[in-house]
Amino acid sequence: MFINKSVDGNNNICGKKIYILRKGMNISQKKLADLLQIYGLDMDKNAVQRIEAGKRFVTDIELLAFSSIFKVKMEELVTA
Repeated sequence: MFINKSVDGNNNICGKKIYILRKGMNISQKKLADLLQIYGLDMDKNAVQRIEAGKRFVTDIELLAFSSIFKVKMEELVTA
C-alpha cells in the first residue's frame, strides 16, 4: 500500500522550511495567510499552521506562491 507521507510521517516536506522563512521575515501566520490571499489562494492562519506542523498537504500552486513570497526557488522549500 502506498502512503502519502514524508519519511518523518508528515504530510509535507516544506512545512519546517516555511516556518523558518516566515520567522526570518518576522511575520505572523495571519500575515502570511493574507499574503497568500493576494496570490489568489484561499488560505487562513489555521491552514498555515497546519502546513508548518506537517499536518496538511501542499499543492504545487501553493508551493509556487510560498516561493514567490519568500523569494526562494521552489526546490529550496522541498530540500533539507
